[in-house]
Amino acid sequence: MNESEILRIKQRFGIIGNSPLLNHALGVAIQVAPTDMTVLITGESGSGKESFSKIIHQLSARKHGAFIAVNCGAIPEGTIDSELFGHEKGSFTGAHDARKGYFEVTNKGTIFLDEIAELPLSTQARLLRVLEVGEFIKVGSSKVQKTDVRVVAATNVSLEEAVHKGKFREDLYYRLNTVPIFVPPLRQRGSDIELLFRKFASDFSEKYKTKPLKLTQEAVEILLDFDFPGNIRQLKNIVEQMSVLELEKDITGEVMLKYLPSSRAKHPILYQGNSEKDSISERDLLYKVLFDLKRDVTDLKKLVSDIIENGGDIEPHMVDEHRRLLSENAINQFDEEEEKESSFVIDVPSNETDNYDEHRIEDISHELEEDDSLSIEKKEKELIIKALRKNNNKRKYAARDLGISERTLYRKIKQYDV
Repeated sequence: MNESEILRIKQRFGIIGNSPLLNHALGVAIQVAPTDMTVLITGESGSGKESFSKIIHQLSARKHGAFIAVNCGAIPEGTIDSELFGHEKGSFTGAHDARKGYFEVTNKGTIFLDEIAELPLSTQARLLRVLEVGEFIKVGSSKVQKTDVRVVAATNVSLEEAVHKGKFREDLYYRLNTVPIFVPPLRQRGSDIELLFRKFASDFSEKYKTKPLKLTQEAVEILLDFDFPGNIRQLKNIVEQMSVLELEKDITGEVMLKYLPSSRAKHPILYQGNSEKDSISERDLLYKVLFDLKRDVTDLKKLVSDIIENGGDIEPHMVDEHRRLLSENAINQFDEEEEKESSFVIDVPSNETDNYDEHRIEDISHELEEDDSLSIEKKEKELIIKALRKNNNKRKYAARDLGISERTLYRKIKQYDV
């Protein structure tokens, strides 16, 4: 697809951004628009799927026909058939008059079915007949009617998964998925986030008669690092809040953090994982082991000291107390706010208490006492300083070396006064 053509479409429909994923989606929409092929648009809620349906309609031969957008998830299951296909008078309670459905009204036009996965199975069967032979029957009627409608569908869930669960017809899925278009979420569009922020800031400045918002470099870095689960819709709401509430229009990193939930950063500090299986980096695991080892050796020293004071005899309550201390230590979280880690427990079986080697325990503890600098905060601060020095104080590259986000690094620099 010619880049100039994509640029022209962006200007015509007010599409902001230069992300390769966005350009690819636009290219597919432009190519498929002149045809009558069914299109399935996938993407997260708030990512702009409806804009693509309008582009496809306006660039098609049906642009002079009707265009109707239907949110399938917002219509009650009992009335969805009537809304889409119409009904005859008296066909159900409350049907005082005959009514035309969307497929009859939009004949020769385009119908956009958003949240297509929410359709009941019975309605899916009716829709499949429309797509295959262009026919439908009104509720309460036996007369077959013809319609010439192009269907553009959209979903923010996996239809393949819905098919496997028996919630969506497999034949309808393949019929809808003739041409798939994936609209990327905002977090995958890189610098487009800043461009959209400026566009919204300009719009709200004009709307509320105020000076437009301006971002400092720190604020830009924090903005680009945010996850944006609500995508473009969420970004727009944040910009509007700032435009109204902030008297100082130069937005710093500190101000930006007030409007972004801290739990939705892309890379939480010292923690990596996904929804199926969490993982912890080797560096974090080493810190955890050292920290727990020092604590457990201290407890072992106390146990040995009690044994010596008791003349070498081991009382049951000593082992029980030792076990209790280790259990309490094991269930403490490494960081309650940002880390999820497995607990490490050094257990002492009751039948092996006679095998303790007092001198060996004291030797181990002596080795650890030679270096007491096992503070997590101290080690973390040292690593941050080293990374900054290595990268000439460039936070972007320092954060990359540390395996954390720029936003988190910024917060840690403030916390440790680096």
